[in-house]
Amino acid sequence: MPGVGAVVALSYRSAIDDPSRFTSSKKVGPWVGMTPSRNQSGEHDVSGGITKAGDINLRRALCQAATVMMHRGRSTWLRAWAAQVTRRRGTKRAMVALARRISVILHRMWVDDTDFLSDDAVSHRI
Repeated sequence: MPGVGAVVALSYRSAIDDPSRFTSSKKVGPWVGMTPSRNQSGEHDVSGGITKAGDINLRRALCQAATVMMHRGRSTWLRAWAAQVTRRRGTKRAMVALARRISVILHRMWVDDTDFLSDDAVSHRI
C-alpha cells in the first residue's frame, strides 16, 4: 500500500496481533482510537475529538503513513478521497480520517491475504 512501509506494517501487525478478534474491518478504527468521541444526553449531541483509545504508537504510525500518502504518495483513489476531505474539513482532520481508513484497509488486506489495488474500479467496493 502506498505510504505504508515496513515500520508501519510491523507496528500494525504487532498491535493487532490476531485479525480474527474483529468481526468487521470497520471495528479496527474505533479500537485504534481514530473515531470521534460522542457525548449524548437528552437533546444534546456533541461530537468531540478522537477518542485516543488503543495503542498510541500504532496511531502515530498510521498518522505518519497518512501524511506521507497525502503529500508524497502516488495518485490513487484513496489519495483523491483524502484530497476531497481536505477541501471540506481541513488537512489535519483529513489526515486522521485517512489514517483510520488505512487501518481498515490494512485489516481487510490481512484477513483476505490480498494486495492493495490502486485503480478506480476498487473504490466503489470500499
